[in-house]
Amino acid sequence: MSRIMGLDIGDKTIGVAISDENGMLALPLKTIARGNSVRSDMKLLRPMLESYQVTDLVVGMPLSLDGSRGVQAEKVAEVVAAMKRFISHPIHLVDERFTTVEAERRMIEDGVRRRERKRSVDSVAACLILQTFLDRRNALRTNPSDGGLNE
Repeated sequence: MSRIMGLDIGDKTIGVAISDENGMLALPLKTIARGNSVRSDMKLLRPMLESYQVTDLVVGMPLSLDGSRGVQAEKVAEVVAAMKRFISHPIHLVDERFTTVEAERRMIEDGVRRRERKRSVDSVAACLILQTFLDRRNALRTNPSDGGLNE
């Protein structure tokens, strides 16, 4: 069965999360170091896309507090546009305001040490981004009158 992959794209790293086969639960997978191009990033992501039989990607869009696209959101939009040249998977954008802060807070509450938090905060943020998408999608399946996804 296929899965959905969530990405938290930063300047230095990409946090990666994966859904379970039923598309109900997001799980943090790993954090990868960004290369010097989207091509090099895709060389790292493509094997994961294949091995997990990923059908869709969900990418966090770091919008400003007022909902507009700032500098970081424009960088992510450029990466997403470049990714589309390398893969044919649908890419869904999800508002990711505060996901890294929330990931850090949850890890502190769980007693995760600072060094481990630094290594895995991006994959946990990707997990929160993906879970947001899955929850909205599954709610729409249950009650289609709730509106659309943020894509």
